[in-house]
Amino acid sequence: MAPPPLSSMAVFFFTCVTCVTGVLALPPTAPLLIAGRPFLAVWNAPIQQCRKLDIPLDTAAFQAVTTPQMVPGQFLTLFYDNNLGLYPKADLSKQKRYRGGIPQSGNLTRHLAKAQREIDHYIFQDSSPGLAVIDWEAWRPLWDRNWGSKRIYQKLSIAHAIKIAPFLSYREIVQLARNQFQNAGRRFMERTISLGLGERPSRRWGFYLFPDCYNYDWKKVGYTGKCSRKTQRQNDHMLWLWERSSALFPSVYIPTALSNSNKTALFVQNRVQEALRVAALPNRPYTVPIYVYCRLLYRNQSHRFLSQSDLVSSVGESAALGASGVILWGGSSDFKDGPACQSLSEYLLSTFNPYITNVTAAATLCSNVLCQGNGRCVRKRYDSAHYLHLNPAHFRILRADRKYLAVGLPSHADLDLWADGFTCQCFAGRSCRAKLSYPEQMELIWV
Repeated sequence: MAPPPLSSMAVFFFTCVTCVTGVLALPPTAPLLIAGRPFLAVWNAPIQQCRKLDIPLDTAAFQAVTTPQMVPGQFLTLFYDNNLGLYPKADLSKQKRYRGGIPQSGNLTRHLAKAQREIDHYIFQDSSPGLAVIDWEAWRPLWDRNWGSKRIYQKLSIAHAIKIAPFLSYREIVQLARNQFQNAGRRFMERTISLGLGERPSRRWGFYLFPDCYNYDWKKVGYTGKCSRKTQRQNDHMLWLWERSSALFPSVYIPTALSNSNKTALFVQNRVQEALRVAALPNRPYTVPIYVYCRLLYRNQSHRFLSQSDLVSSVGESAALGASGVILWGGSSDFKDGPACQSLSEYLLSTFNPYITNVTAAATLCSNVLCQGNGRCVRKRYDSAHYLHLNPAHFRILRADRKYLAVGLPSHADLDLWADGFTCQCFAGRSCRAKLSYPEQMELIWV
């Protein structure tokens, strides 16, 4: 299949360890979660209703099929705020506080005890490697990021500070509230993810939507998609979180306003790039992997699937920039009836499965021929239009033995194009360099 051409201005950089011929030498990255799979596609959406309706869903192109519902023993466990400990939050519409409402009023000891029981229940003790994602979205750990409906956490924190120190000036009260909120929020997040890592070290742990880029101003003339300096500085202040995370899970859900727009790639590129930048901040031997949350549907609606060009601008961009994989998330309301399930079934067969097979197979082939199988192919330049796509003139995507595979032999020109556009990021403990080897026989790449 031939993805449509798309000009791009990806933004990608790492701290320069050594620079060779103007290309950044990338620091090592985490070992592969699944051997031989430099780029994963993980399904994380409910499919029970479609099964009940006897509408088949072909998920063979995914390396793992999971549900966001709480089912023990999954490859990916998604912990929402109501099933991991005693997460304090407030509901503005209901005017109600839960478990203290704000982190400084929460009971951290009881929270961790309950969280440990839930981790032990949902992730088996002898579990194989996988992913563990904490989805806490009620409040943000930095005071200044709680705007709009989240400003309630500032107001509740100020009221809490007044009760403790009514003799302070208002300015001092606000500063006290800020410090109490941020310190308590940090403790809840730090201690929770540390507990997870301690209990299940085989899992890669992180918080959904961290880091964020806040590049939502696409209506602005001259939109570049870049994260602001302020946002980057704020993310730098959360080094404590990046030091404890063993994976990062940014989100690139595409709004309908960006459908088939040249701004889509800018939106996605910069969100993934910020995660890659943040992954390199901690002083550790290798960077943590990036798993990008995507949707098959456009954001905030349940009937319109991503176009081919927007798949390239989301999944394709993520792979080319150096992400370790994508997680295709869906809510319980997305595929709840016959028409929705039928549309999903047709979309998987006609559009998504052939494309994701192309990308995952290309990522594997590029790793093998350019990085000796010991590293991941990553764009040399952030503003290039190079993608990890197999040339449809030389490869066919087939389905056999309940799996997808790419069959073909890349031309020298195909591989030279990759060598021009990509370099290698070696996996931890492996040695690699960007040097092409040309296969002499047909490649069969199982996905």
